[in-house]
Amino acid sequence: MGSVSIWHWLIVLLVVVVIFGTKKLRNIGSDLGSAVKGFKDGMRDGSAEDPASPAQPPAQVANSANNAALQDTIDVQATEKR
Repeated sequence: MGSVSIWHWLIVLLVVVVIFGTKKLRNIGSDLGSAVKGFKDGMRDGSAEDPASPAQPPAQVANSANNAALQDTIDVQATEKR
C-alpha cells in the first residue's frame, strides 16, 4: 500500500488526459519548457556580467523640448472630498 506502482501512475495519467485533454497538456508542456529555458538564459546572462564594475547611472540629457514640456506640467496633490 505504501509503494506506488506503474499501474497507479498509468491510472493517474489517464485521468489527467481525460480531464484536460491532450491539446491542453501539450500547451502546458511547451509553456513550461519555454519558461525553464528563459530562466536558464537569464541565469546565464546574469552570471556573465562583471560584478566588480559598478553600474553607472544613465546620463541626464538636457533637451529644450523636454524642458519646455516640464515647465508646462502642473504638480498637484489629489485629496478626497468629504
